[in-house]
Amino acid sequence: MATPESNNRSSLDRFLGVFADVHSGEGLTALLLALNVFLILMAYYILKPVREALILGEGSAELKTYMSAGQVMVLAFVVPLYARLVARQPRMRLINIVTAFFTACLVVFYFLAQVGVSLAIPFFIWIGVFSMMIVAQFWSFANVIYDKAEGERLFAIVGFGASLGAVMGARVADRLIEPFGIYQLLLLGAAVLGGQVLLTNYVDRREREHQLARKTAVSPSKTAKAKHSESFALVFRTRYLLLMAAMLMLANWVNTTGEYILGNIVKHHAGDLIAAGQGGGLTEGQIIGDFYSKYFTYVNVLSLVLQLFVVSRVVKYLGVAWAVMILPCISLGAYNVLAFIPTLTFVLTAKVAENSTDYSLNNTVRNMLFLPCTYEEKFSAKQAIDSFFVRMGDVLSAALVFFGTNIMQLEAQTFAAVNAVLVLFWLVFAWQVGRIYAKRTAASPAHA
Repeated sequence: MATPESNNRSSLDRFLGVFADVHSGEGLTALLLALNVFLILMAYYILKPVREALILGEGSAELKTYMSAGQVMVLAFVVPLYARLVARQPRMRLINIVTAFFTACLVVFYFLAQVGVSLAIPFFIWIGVFSMMIVAQFWSFANVIYDKAEGERLFAIVGFGASLGAVMGARVADRLIEPFGIYQLLLLGAAVLGGQVLLTNYVDRREREHQLARKTAVSPSKTAKAKHSESFALVFRTRYLLLMAAMLMLANWVNTTGEYILGNIVKHHAGDLIAAGQGGGLTEGQIIGDFYSKYFTYVNVLSLVLQLFVVSRVVKYLGVAWAVMILPCISLGAYNVLAFIPTLTFVLTAKVAENSTDYSLNNTVRNMLFLPCTYEEKFSAKQAIDSFFVRMGDVLSAALVFFGTNIMQLEAQTFAAVNAVLVLFWLVFAWQVGRIYAKRTAASPAHA
């Protein structure tokens, strides 16, 4: 039977209701936020092939892995500065300043490239900081726009915009990198970011006017901030959070080492093509960039399909406690295969399967794990886990690659075997996290 609320829904509300529980009048804001994050992810995936072409073309797969440690050191300096900016600036001024800074950096990188400055290391570190801060900033903005109940119903639509933007960005880069070269993509990324921040300002004005029209006060959940000084204490004194931190650190360790395996094989493949005269007139950097453009496209298309048609059903029928174990099971199978067959085709297939599941199912479930947490755990502890512990996985991967390549002289297939062992520990932590999640949700009241 139709309810009065369902009868008042617009055509847009009803259409989006196919994918999520959209109430009357909510469709347009959800769509605008989806478009907002669509532009952010589009810009990022336009720039990712540039990163790969520079770091692998000018450097090596080993250098790429080591630079992850550099990103951690830069973030340790930048994040406190960002926190001070958050405390001193209204949210839209904060967003405008940060986005303008990153956009200006792209223009500066472009002009530095024109005068022959090597960009491999600074751009790799920059995009690592950019990808964390700009995406996190958007989700902070979305969290201000929506309260908890709204976010639980509507973030699925917003997340679809992120997945679609990643697909579109990778596809645009794939089409443009050969005819225009890698550096022109820097200016395109800057233009997309400029459009995104204009849209953010529009959404903010629209929502403020909407709230004033309804005479609705902003709830504490929309304005409260987590205390950064308490982040690590919360993690270390709470077994559930500590297990989650260890699980995500291991997951990133495995994934980053897998990216090294892929990069190593791709670089050798590009070099072999050039040596054999089969490069089609392309430079090694263009071949690498072209491969990664296609690779990111495959990952994001499959991720989009999984997000639309698989994720909600897995969570509904298996539950979060089992869903959190699916990605490590896929990784275990993938790296066991690569330990014996380290070919480009197999490593591409393995990484597409792993990353598409990570970006869809695992990313959704990863955020669901905080549902039975307290307010401080959701904000303060999550900040520590998502930044420090996840990036520590990158550092551990860099140490593994350094030790494996410089001391042990390991081949790609041996790194795959090491990854398979690490995944076993990841599975144990995932199982423990799932058990505690089930206990916490069973003891927690249902969400409103």
